[in-house]
Amino acid sequence: MTYAVAPDGTRIAYQLQGQGAPLVLLAGQANDHHWWDGVRGDFHSVRSTLTLDYRGTGDSDKPDIPYSTELLAQDVIAVLDELGIDRADVYGTSMGGRVAQQLAARHPHRVAALVLGCTSPGGPHSVERGNDVRRALAQPRPEAARQALLELMYTPRWLASHPGPHHTLGDPRMPAHARRRHLVAGNQHNAWELLPDISAPTLVVHGSDDLLNPAANAPLLAARIPGARLHLIPNARHAYFEEFRTHASPLVLDFLTTTHKP
Repeated sequence: MTYAVAPDGTRIAYQLQGQGAPLVLLAGQANDHHWWDGVRGDFHSVRSTLTLDYRGTGDSDKPDIPYSTELLAQDVIAVLDELGIDRADVYGTSMGGRVAQQLAARHPHRVAALVLGCTSPGGPHSVERGNDVRRALAQPRPEAARQALLELMYTPRWLASHPGPHHTLGDPRMPAHARRRHLVAGNQHNAWELLPDISAPTLVVHGSDDLLNPAANAPLLAARIPGARLHLIPNARHAYFEEFRTHASPLVLDFLTTTHKP
């Protein structure tokens, strides 16, 4: 296992695969690098991929201290520093997109191009999920809550032909305190005032049928970030990047390739 050490001494596990310029892949809330298992190979024809286990997940340390998306972005910087990577493209989905916002706004010289997937700016300007979604996820029976989350992630047709295992439902090894810390970090994210400071070329991607993180957040982000492009994937739910990989992965690669043309 390979680790970087954050400024506060927390060890952050990371995984580098493939050859070529690195693409940093940032997972959703309470998930480790396995979030990307189904699609990271899509990028290896031309890029290497760099993932990490957020603090509190996977093989990283799990301190019981306040977490924030800004702190998680600092952990990404620690990994880049460990590998001697001065500047990289970043693709963040769900809470990973929130971390990526912090990274691109606060450390602009480290982010060459940015892709924000199924995410939101947070705070009072964001569009919150509906109460029916909240109730479904808060069901007392764990299996019922898990099924509700699955149906928010994927379409019924896809679930019928893909029984699992599903790597987007949270890291099963997380201790309870870390889950709480991740939940608070996601809920307290508010990058609205930071978004105009993002200077990296940016693509905003969202599934049109996403109710977990409502699709209405995508145009808000695209309008707030200078020069950002917006792309909605029809019929896709929260895990668009996996179920609609044949659409999403080439879209991201084309954006990155076009961005870096001389």
